[in-house]
Amino acid sequence: MLKVGLTGGIGSGKSEVSRLLAAYGAVIVDADRIAREVVEPGTPGLAAVVAEFGPGIVTADGALDRPKLGAIVFADTGRLAALNAIVHPLVRARSAEIEAAAAPDAVVVHDVPLLAENGLAPLYDLVIVIDATEETRLDRLVRLRGMTPDEARARMAAQATREERLAVADLVIDNDGPLEALTAQVAKVWADLLARSAHHAE
Repeated sequence: MLKVGLTGGIGSGKSEVSRLLAAYGAVIVDADRIAREVVEPGTPGLAAVVAEFGPGIVTADGALDRPKLGAIVFADTGRLAALNAIVHPLVRARSAEIEAAAAPDAVVVHDVPLLAENGLAPLYDLVIVIDATEETRLDRLVRLRGMTPDEARARMAAQATREERLAVADLVIDNDGPLEALTAQVAKVWADLLARSAHHAE
């Protein structure tokens, strides 16, 4: 099994690369998606979050009120740490389950937004960084996600710098260009991963 860490700044096109790799047969472990799953209604995760933050963070239909919780934790690093202490172990456990269920020769790609920020590179056999200039990312966030330029800049500023991300990269996918260019690069990366996986299994 080849364990790959995939990361990139907001607006770099990480979800598109994940989608392309999944289409080739990679087993994708999406940390963001799992983080949502572990606090769905009826889960022990949601119960633990409610015990910590109070019933006011649940909507009328029993779901987590993300905007309300976000307003609390992003204004207070202590509260954010308390939330992470609940959610991160649950995400790690679920990620490990998905990995354990994968075939022995699988390429398992962990889609981890904050890989560089949290010093997680050593957990993987190799790290792929999707790179795009700040201008490109800003344009995508404003055009495709409806953020204001100030909102987009604030989100980008809260993450690692390009240099910090590139410092942990074993492979870099340049996503400044059109989708066709990205698709061709991902095809090459997949061939590289298969070759590494075969070598890794020997």
